[in-house]
Amino acid sequence: MVERSAVIAALDAVIDPISGQGLVAAGLVQGLVVADDRAGFALEVDRSQVAAYAPVRDAAEAALKAIPGMSRVSVILTAEAKPGLSAAPKPRTAGLSKAALDQGRARAPVPTDRPAHVRHVLAVASGKGGVGKSTVAVNLAAALAARGLSVGILDADVYGPSLPTMLGISGQPAYEDGAIVPHHAHGLKAMSVGLLTKMDDAMIWRGPMASQAITQMLTQTRWGTVEAPLDVLVVDLPPGTGDVQLTLIQKTPLDGAVIVSTPQEVALTDARRAHTLFQKVGVPTLGLIENMSGPVFGEGGAEAEATRLGVVFLGALPLDASLREAGDAGRPLVAAQPEGEIAARFAAVATGIAGALDI
Repeated sequence: MVERSAVIAALDAVIDPISGQGLVAAGLVQGLVVADDRAGFALEVDRSQVAAYAPVRDAAEAALKAIPGMSRVSVILTAEAKPGLSAAPKPRTAGLSKAALDQGRARAPVPTDRPAHVRHVLAVASGKGGVGKSTVAVNLAAALAARGLSVGILDADVYGPSLPTMLGISGQPAYEDGAIVPHHAHGLKAMSVGLLTKMDDAMIWRGPMASQAITQMLTQTRWGTVEAPLDVLVVDLPPGTGDVQLTLIQKTPLDGAVIVSTPQEVALTDARRAHTLFQKVGVPTLGLIENMSGPVFGEGGAEAEATRLGVVFLGALPLDASLREAGDAGRPLVAAQPEGEIAARFAAVATGIAGALDI
């Protein structure tokens, strides 16, 4: 078992080129987590220094990997704080959480800004895990791209990233001029925390560190340019209504959310909670999608729920083995079988969403 003191000593042996101090002493190490044979933290620097600190991040990773018994290391380079601030994680979403949970407050906190050169940001959410939200997000993004739109997809499920598998991509992204260069696959620009770590790494991060990773991927990825802006960024949220959702809402204006649920009441109950969160923070729910519809899980539950909530029912997607097989093979079914029935259903959903976003 690796001792925390050994990790701190190793990081303090890596010198901050600005202050001349070790990384911990300089206050650049945020959200440090040490457990058994693994360690992870966020290296926080000034936004203008991100590119310059890429070698420092590499040196920190190498220093941790050199510790006897250390087998898994994760270092996220982020620009959430300036050098010299306290290394203690900061409760950046404390005010947002109060706004989201206090029913007496009508307004959500004002987001800082949308990602550069991104016209629309669309969240794909679910209150419950296991409803096929990521499968829907990837195929929906592909269906929007099939309409001729420039589309990006951000895997915001820090603890269970699935985008690399579903798009067949791997390897850490490049950095150019202080920006992360997203992977390109099946007509989509893609970014996931799963590209920053090994596939079998467990994300042993507390909420603040997960939020920092999301902020970095959201705001520091080169999604578009002045000449070629991104039409829509699809954000695949983790299930629930926690830190990551609140961070995203705080960091960027969302143009809308799509909620995915199976027809079962146990899933619909959590879908209601997701809708309530978006209502309280002023994000419109563009519609509800019923996934895995059919004899196994039932059908019609999500459509009835959409009527009760007063939101659009975007359509039902059947429980189909080809969706799973395509995802496992690293290619969205919409791209693999563009003329198939499933692709047609996703095209109909994409049409409804494009209409709601006016794109």
